[in-house]
Amino acid sequence: MAGRTQGSKCLLKVDYNNLTAQAVGSAGLAPEELNDLKASASEALNDVLSRHKKGDLPFMDLPLDEATARSCQRLADRSRRKCRDVVVLGIGGSALGTAAIYTAVKPLNYHRLPEENRHWPRLSVADNIDPEGFQAVLENMDLEKTCFNVISKSGATAETMSQFMIIFDLLRRKLGPEEIVNHLVVTTDPKNGVLRKIVKAHNLVSFEVPPGVGGRFSVLTAVGLVPLAMAGVNIKELLAGALSAREDGLKSFSSNIAALIAGLNWYMTTKKGRASLVLMPYADSLAKVADWFGQLWNESLGKARKLDGQPANSGQTAIKAVGATDQHSQLQLYMEGPSDKTVMFLGTEKFRKKQPIPDIFSEYPELAYLGGRNLGELLEFERKGTARALAENGRPNLTLTMPEIRARTIGYLIQTLELATVISGSLYGIDPLDQPGVELGKKFTYGLMGRPGFDDFLDRYNKGNSANRKFILP
Repeated sequence: MAGRTQGSKCLLKVDYNNLTAQAVGSAGLAPEELNDLKASASEALNDVLSRHKKGDLPFMDLPLDEATARSCQRLADRSRRKCRDVVVLGIGGSALGTAAIYTAVKPLNYHRLPEENRHWPRLSVADNIDPEGFQAVLENMDLEKTCFNVISKSGATAETMSQFMIIFDLLRRKLGPEEIVNHLVVTTDPKNGVLRKIVKAHNLVSFEVPPGVGGRFSVLTAVGLVPLAMAGVNIKELLAGALSAREDGLKSFSSNIAALIAGLNWYMTTKKGRASLVLMPYADSLAKVADWFGQLWNESLGKARKLDGQPANSGQTAIKAVGATDQHSQLQLYMEGPSDKTVMFLGTEKFRKKQPIPDIFSEYPELAYLGGRNLGELLEFERKGTARALAENGRPNLTLTMPEIRARTIGYLIQTLELATVISGSLYGIDPLDQPGVELGKKFTYGLMGRPGFDDFLDRYNKGNSANRKFILP
């Protein structure tokens, strides 16, 4: 196995030299361990590809869905003339992927540009129910020029539906009931759920979340494509990149980046005690990709039971860090703290902006070396220097590199990491597509809010909570 692997058309490169024993000593992978890794990951890959052939993993075929992409683009072309802002009402998988792609592809100052310089609506994602935060999203928006995309597969997500009820009532009161249809787009289950009933009752524009595609794997469905297209993201290019990743994902292990990423991290976790994976992009535009990856990796792989019912307690905790900012806040821990982490850098060979550093202060040796260079160079050298420093300190790390940050490369990255997650699930012997650990908290919330059918959870909450009252101070 070579220490560097690249995807088709060089849309993504993986450098794992700093995961080898040659680079980091006993914390790294010896040649025989790399061979063991290859055998296990190849078996897991074959398992996933077999399931795909049976139709069990529909997310893998999303880049082929040209019809949905065309429908989303038609809506975007129509709404462009009437909308200045697009607001997504969604949480978790209904929000994180959209925000990640939007901030990666669009200029970071897009929201601050004068209106005449913005050729597409601004996109905001209301992904929490903090009342102050929700109000902040809506401030300074012209309701008549704002479109809302409410996204909930079940149609019963408490956070999203509470936001939806607020916006529905606001539109009704401020613009009139007849205008609601011109400002609301719904993405939900094709047939079931209360949100689908509301769509039919009010004749709202709607899109479907494909059956079998869970929230954290859904950004390449209408869940992400609708708001991204409305905000001017080139979804054709995005899907083209994802299609290239799909093609590479169907290849054997030796040419399969997704399987390599899965195998490396699984081995480092289960055999080398690396319980955490720090994803550290070196670009502000990729910071929310780390947020999206956190949900994908943590919620998919953190499971109590294996498929055969045996205890698993599996997973590798994904942690977000951003270079160079977090070199000055987290790196000390990774260098000299518990040796239980793998760092996965995410970088680009070409920044959209260079920002030259003026060739001044040459009389000061401490500053002269900076003059005449640019911030892109400095950031890239900081990434390389950090990777080298970690390696010399016996701390394993690997690097994913894109040639540039644009819709096609982001599409490739998204599809690759989704497939890597599912292959990891096979390696751990768990179901990466469910999230049973999240459901109990929701049920307690329903009980506390008085939702019918959840009285037992209210009783359980009160009994369990009362036992701990004596430990509350003051």
